[in-house]
Amino acid sequence: MSRPFRHRHLLGIDALDARDVIQILDAAEAFFEVSRRPVRKVPTLRGKTVINLFYEASTRTRTSFELAGKRLSADVVNISTSASSVTKGETLLDTARTLEAMHPDVVVIRHSASGAPHFVADRLGCSVVNAGDGQHEHPTQALLDAFTIRRRLGTLQNLTVTICGDVAHSRVARSNAALLSLFGCTVRFVAPRTLLPPAASSLGVEVYDRLEPALEGANVVMVLRIQRERLAGALLPSLREYSRTFGIGPRTLAAAPADAIIMHPGPMNRGVEIDPTVADSERSVVLDQVEAGVAVRMAVLYQLAGEAGAAPVRA
Repeated sequence: MSRPFRHRHLLGIDALDARDVIQILDAAEAFFEVSRRPVRKVPTLRGKTVINLFYEASTRTRTSFELAGKRLSADVVNISTSASSVTKGETLLDTARTLEAMHPDVVVIRHSASGAPHFVADRLGCSVVNAGDGQHEHPTQALLDAFTIRRRLGTLQNLTVTICGDVAHSRVARSNAALLSLFGCTVRFVAPRTLLPPAASSLGVEVYDRLEPALEGANVVMVLRIQRERLAGALLPSLREYSRTFGIGPRTLAAAPADAIIMHPGPMNRGVEIDPTVADSERSVVLDQVEAGVAVRMAVLYQLAGEAGAAPVRA
């Protein structure tokens, strides 16, 4: 029997403590095995309804939430705003009220505006999951990253994690920094100064503007995508120059310990922030992250919509 999850929503890592994180990750361990069965389905959320409301394009997050709901036997409805009333001018508030009238159990929302999931959560009677809001947070990505790290390294405690790339525009970096700090990890942000967030050190991280020193002693190297769609102005001299000085390749990776693992939330710009030989190497856990995404999101949906105290996996 598992203890009831003490939160109604999952809007950000900042609302969680280490015990909450471990509760989700332990449930994800059980669901991870489900995804490797010949029949990849359990009746855990039978009769429940999950709505995926995505205002931004997504492959990994949306697909894994859809698979997560279906493998839990929930009724899953996917709403793409390009094919919804949003294109006719409907506001987020009216969309939320419309969904509320359909009595869902969980609404998963991704939105370009920071705080949009919080806005919706304040107005819905069901649970809300933040699947990424603007440049604010992406809590389930941080959870699946933690799950991947724990499975590969055996612990989350007191690690050194270097997060490199377009940190200024990265909700992944913010959520990971918040989660890893709960376990005494040293988190390093490294990027050109133009791609570091203002007052980055206030997030409790170490800040570097040179790659090699930031890689020394790192257990985990988390590479972030250069977000061309969010870049404004001359923040980089050129992608070629960025790749030379901040790209993770065999030459630059030599500064890190030989057993450091390589992560990337995807999608990757191969040859820009990460060299293909590194992305496809034995040190890379990129595909492990993708597999973990389904299990972790199953665990999140289970914690929010499952029966209190019920076993997470029932055959």
